[in-house]
Amino acid sequence: MSIPAPSIRITGDARSGADLLFRGLDLTLEAGRWTCLLGASGAGKSTILRMIAGLDAHVTFDGQITAQDGAPLAGRVAYMAQSDLLLPWSKVIDNLCLGARLRGTRPDRARAARLLERVGLAEHAGKRPDALSGGQRQRAALARTLMEDRPVILLDEPFSALDARTRSEMQDLAVELLAGRTVLLVTHDPGEAARLGHAIEVLGPNGLTEVAPPAGTVPRSVDDPETLAMQGALLRRLREEVA
Repeated sequence: MSIPAPSIRITGDARSGADLLFRGLDLTLEAGRWTCLLGASGAGKSTILRMIAGLDAHVTFDGQITAQDGAPLAGRVAYMAQSDLLLPWSKVIDNLCLGARLRGTRPDRARAARLLERVGLAEHAGKRPDALSGGQRQRAALARTLMEDRPVILLDEPFSALDARTRSEMQDLAVELLAGRTVLLVTHDPGEAARLGHAIEVLGPNGLTEVAPPAGTVPRSVDDPETLAMQGALLRRLREEVA
């Protein structure tokens, strides 16, 4: 990564039709760190990701999204949606090279092959997505996001389709390969937020609630007592939000 990762601030209100989605949002993503965003379905988490990415979020947004360095975010963001969005007619390795092809640049297929090896899909590089399991497709989508090598990374439930062992391995890999990036991770998994968050935010009907993360270096150990205690505390908070 040659471009420094900026901090990002999102402030404002959003409506979906006549319905208020959130009001008075004030969220700061610290430069070079992982911010984990939790909340009930429909709270607006994915909407926030799409707005930062510059995509149509199908809402009316009255606010601002600014980078601390004053430069536009366009061209500095990589976004991984909940759906893998792999092109069904393209081989897995060609899906990883999609960004370069769309930009009219020469794809680095050697780097794509290395990333596929890191996510455990080297032997599937020449297959099409319909030959992969759901978890394998999600790993391919993660590798495609990593392939973009952007300073700002937006991840929407990137590990949700993975089994527990593979999930922890991909979390560790993502932290390694995204070192120094500004990352916003939307997740429904309190354990994931407790492991990965330098900052943890819960989005609810009354806005954002910041939760102090456990001590220790990200990614935290899966059996760290403080991390497990935080997982339980976050789950209780989410249940209270719904109640």
